[in-house]
Parts: sequence; C-alpha cells; structure tokens
Amino acid sequence: MPGLVDDMVGRALAALLPPRCRRCHTPLRGGMLCPPCSAELPWNHTACTRCAQPLAVATVCSGCQAQPPPFDQAWAALRLEPPVQHWIHALKYRADLAQAPLLGTLMCAQLARRAAPLPQLLLPVPLHAIRLRRRGYNQALEISRVLAHGLSIPLAIRAAERIRPTEDQIGQSAAARRRNMRDAFAINGRLDGLHVALVDDVMTTGATFASLARACRAAGAVRIEVWAAARTP
Repeated sequence: MPGLVDDMVGRALAALLPPRCRRCHTPLRGGMLCPPCSAELPWNHTACTRCAQPLAVATVCSGCQAQPPPFDQAWAALRLEPPVQHWIHALKYRADLAQAPLLGTLMCAQLARRAAPLPQLLLPVPLHAIRLRRRGYNQALEISRVLAHGLSIPLAIRAAERIRPTEDQIGQSAAARRRNMRDAFAINGRLDGLHVALVDDVMTTGATFASLARACRAAGAVRIEVWAAARTP
C-alpha cells in the first residue's frame, strides 16, 4: 500500500509541475524536447529516397539503382545514433513504453511537413506470436499508434501477420537477413488499390520491410512506403 500511495503522489506532483525536456530537463511550454535539444538530434534529412540510407545528398543510392527494393519509398526520421539509439533500445529491450510517444511525435513533426499525399493505411511490422507473448508488446505498434493519431491515418493492427518465428537479425549479414525474412509475412484480407506505409522502429538492411512489402504487393497494394524512427548509418 505505501508503494501505491507514493506512486499516486508522484503522479499528482508530476501533473502539477511544468513538463520538462526529455533530454536536458529544461521546463517546457509544450512538446517533449526543447528546441536546442531537438535541433541537435541526428536527423536523417539527406538520404536515399528508396532505402533511407544516410547520404551526403538526397538521391537514389547505387545499391537501389542496381537492385531496386520491392517498396516504392523509404523514410526514416533519424539516424541510429545517441541519444536516439538509447531511446529505441529502452523501448525495445527494457519495456520503456514512454519512448514510443517521443519517437512517434518526432516522426509526426517531420511527416506533417511533407508535400506528397499521406498513405491511406498504416501497417506496423508484426512480431511472431511467440515473441509477442515473450515481450508483451510490439514496439512498432506502439509507435504506429502515435502516428495514426497525429496524422489521422487509419491503423491496421491485424492486417499483417508474421507466420514464421524468424531468428534475431542482430549481427547477421544482409544476405542472411534476406534469407531469414523470406516469406515471413502474410496479409489477412486484401489491400487492393491502397497506398500503405509499413512502420517499424529501426531500418537496417531493409530485409524485414522488403519481405512485408512483397506480401502487401501480392495483396493488391499499389504504393508501399516504409517508415522507421531511425536508420542505421
């Protein structure tokens, strides 16, 4: 009981105090980061328009020119560097779900400025049922909820399914990642004529997105974007 009371008192005090920057703890009038801390983030402003790989100039990288991915466009808000890397690891491996609103809000701020039409549907990259039971949540879904609310795009929580319990991708080569993710997803229903965006926390080689994109294309999607909070350099 004392622990519960202390928690309730802490929440009440937090509600009365002004919000603070998540990075430097400066008092804020709104938002989650102060302008200086936001400006210092490793934004992925110049990148390959097909795979979101950071580049000196926004163009299509040589790899995508030689072998275009099965999705039409990739976008990542940030590069996977501190402090973004710490936030994502806290969300993914330490169940710090408070990081999802931060990452999702940062993504929304960038996406709201784009001139191109937004997708008609958001599909979070699904976890296999075994991993979902073990972890208890899907970080891609938690970020997608923020995007769906902030951008007013419908969220298809159960449209995509991971049908194979794939191995962990950490440390695998690009070729191994592609083999690991081959035919890993299925789409429940049809996506005929839809412009969709696939959402995940991190994009590395794009193998996971590519496998899910192929399933979406087979289900009738006409335009497929992939969105990630961060992209590996």
